[in-house]
This record gives sequence, C-alpha cells and structure tokens, in this order.
Amino acid sequence: MTRIICIASGKGGVGKTTVTANLTAALSQFNKSVVAVDGNLTTSNLGLHFGIPLYPVTLQDVIKKRASLRRAIYNHPAGFRIIPADVSLKKLMLPDTDRLMDVLYRFVGDADFVLIDSAAGLGKEAKVAVESADEVITVTNPDMPSLTDALKIAKVARRYETRNIGVVLNRVRGESHEMGPESVREFMRLPVIGNVPEDKHVRSAIAYRQPVVLYRPDSPAARHFKALAAWLAGERYEVKPGMLERLAGLFR
Repeated sequence: MTRIICIASGKGGVGKTTVTANLTAALSQFNKSVVAVDGNLTTSNLGLHFGIPLYPVTLQDVIKKRASLRRAIYNHPAGFRIIPADVSLKKLMLPDTDRLMDVLYRFVGDADFVLIDSAAGLGKEAKVAVESADEVITVTNPDMPSLTDALKIAKVARRYETRNIGVVLNRVRGESHEMGPESVREFMRLPVIGNVPEDKHVRSAIAYRQPVVLYRPDSPAARHFKALAAWLAGERYEVKPGMLERLAGLFR
C-alpha cells in the first residue's frame, strides 16, 4: 500500500525540508521505495538538500501539462526518486488540489511512500498539500510560538480529513525553557513520533547538499531520523549513543 504523507509546519525555519530529505533517505535505507515531492512551488528548495538544485523539468511543468511525469522524476544515487519544483520566478504558481492529487496518485502501487515537502505556514499552497495527502506529519521546534502555529496545521488536517500521524520535534537542545515530548503531546493532543536533537552535522550536510543520514550516518540527528523512518516502515531500530556520546558518559 502506498502511503502519501505531507510533511508540514505551521511556520518557516523549523526544519521541515530537512526532515523531509532525511526521512526520504532513511526510508530508502530500510529498502522502501520512496518518492520525495517538492510541494512548495513558490519557495522550493528540496532539491538543494539532495545536491541537484537546477532541473530542466519540474513539478510545475507536469501540473501545467507541459511535460510528462516521467521526465520530472530524478533518481538519486542513494536509491530514491525526487520530483523537484522550479526555483525560478518564471514558473511561480499556486497549485490546484486536483492537479497535484493527479500527480501524486500516479505513484499508488509504484512506491511505498510518497513524501510531500509542503510550503510552510497556512497559506493556500500549504493547504493544498495537506488536502492532497492521506496523512500528515507536523514538524515543529519545542518552543511555544512554533507549537502554537503547529496546532493550526492539526486543525487544517482535521478539516480536510487528512490523518495526522503525529509531531516531530526538531532541533531539540534539551534546554530548560523547551517544552518536552509529554508537554507537547498534551498541548497538541497528538503523539510525538520524533525527537531530533540539534546537531551541527545537519548544517554541514546541507552545505554539502546531502541528507545527514548519508553525510554523517552515526550523528545524533541521523540516528533519530532513522528511528522515525523505522517506526513508519514498521522496522526495528534502536537509537544507540555514538562514540563521542559514550566517551562523554564515561567522563561524567
């Protein structure tokens, strides 16, 4: 069964695209067939995370029926597929729900997961992505402004009868002012399915245009992305501390 999942966030800057890119790569490591779709047609940058920012054919071309879907699919060396969006202003557009759904449902039976990197916020573009998907994952940081906006995504999902799988807490520093998973669960009334720590390797990976699960597979963030992917795929994966964390534990 193909699962079409929208990765959404109530505001920009929380790491939604990073989560999408790494979840795509991690699911493929569990031998799942995955297609990553850049559903952000106004400020698209999913391709930058995969090292191929400029594409001759994009999702906009398919939606406008200027090109076939086959021409807009790009194969990543790590084993997954990407449908990018154009980064230029000349193809700027707001998607139509029916046309985006038509593209997504062509993968039913041909992929295990279709992950949509939606636009941030609550504009029409983001709502179209949520409505077009069967399920949604909400990405947020563990602070009240981010969570307040994330709560609005949950309400949008209910309006469109899109199943809300849960919340991914991203860039968790473990500081006293942050809201912990239990507090987030009570606030959002949703399960916390991911708790990804702040990790300098993520920034390095973005600079090198790779998901961190490929760039530094033993880094703290990479291990938590793999744990989330394993949970979605129904696989077993234990988040074990890395070498530096084990050494720090010895000194403590």
